[in-house]
Amino acid sequence: MNNDYLKYWRVIRYFFKAKYDLSQSDLEVLLFLKSESYFSKERFNEFDELLSWDVQRFDFLKRDGWIVVFRKSGKKHRTLYQLSFKANKMLNSLYKKLSGEEIPTSESGNPMFAKNVKYTDKVYRNFIKSMNKSIKQQRHQPLK
Repeated sequence: MNNDYLKYWRVIRYFFKAKYDLSQSDLEVLLFLKSESYFSKERFNEFDELLSWDVQRFDFLKRDGWIVVFRKSGKKHRTLYQLSFKANKMLNSLYKKLSGEEIPTSESGNPMFAKNVKYTDKVYRNFIKSMNKSIKQQRHQPLK
């Protein structure tokens, strides 16, 4: 795929936002935290300041299982958090899509393929079909 990782970023981002009911800012903060291993709420807030203001973001991501407590606060240390298994699994899937894995086209694997979706979802759905076709063709091209 010649390092064209971001060629389909817009479509991949839209798919993950739709599938997991995340905002773009939620997705961006999860991408930032992926390499952080463990982080404090203060570290979360450092990056969160760059995003659209949402005082509830941390609590939402924690409540919905994207962020989990790694270590509770004690006398000498503060609470540390980490991304959950769910978050890591989703982000690994996102990176695979960026590396050329196809996006699902079944209703069970992709909410954009449901019957009663918005017009925008239908536009993205059509593009996903052509994108997947292009990815298949690239995979089967002989090496030069």
